[in-house]
Amino acid sequence: LRANDRMDSLEYAELKRRSAWEYNGIRLHELYFENMTSKVVAESPESNGGSSLPEESPLRMKLTKQYGNLDVWEKDFRATGAIRGIGWAVLAYDKETDAFFNAWINEHDGGHRAGTTPLLIMDVFEHAFLLDYGLKRADYIEAFMKAADWEVVEKRFA
Repeated sequence: LRANDRMDSLEYAELKRRSAWEYNGIRLHELYFENMTSKVVAESPESNGGSSLPEESPLRMKLTKQYGNLDVWEKDFRATGAIRGIGWAVLAYDKETDAFFNAWINEHDGGHRAGTTPLLIMDVFEHAFLLDYGLKRADYIEAFMKAADWEVVEKRFA
C-alpha cells in the first residue's frame, strides 16, 4: 500500500491499527515460552523442571523490598493471572522509577506499561491451558509457576 501511495486507504489504516496486536502477540508468546523451562524432571514431577529465585538474587531483593516478601509478590502475580477474561499476566519493571508492576495485558495490545521491561510473562488465554486443565485456571497457574525459569527472568532484569 505504501509502494502504491495508498496510505490514505481504509486497508492501510486497518493494517496500522492491528499491527500492535499482531506484533505483541508474537513477542509475548516468544517471551512466554522462553521464560518456562523445557526440562521436565521425571523423578520430581511436582517441580515441573522450573528453577527458583536465589535468596541473593538482585531481582528477589528488589521484589522483596517493594512487596515486603516474595510470597506477597507471587500472590499478587497469581491473582493478576486469575483475572476473569483472556490476556496475559506480566511482571514488568520500570528502570526509571525502579518499580515493578504485576500487569494485566488484555488481548495483546491493551495494558502494556510504557517504558517497562517485561520480565515474567504468563499466557492466560484459554488456548494456554484448556486442553490440559479444562476450566481449572488455578491449576494451570500453579503448573506455570513451577515451570518458571528464573534464570531467564533474571537475565531480562539485568
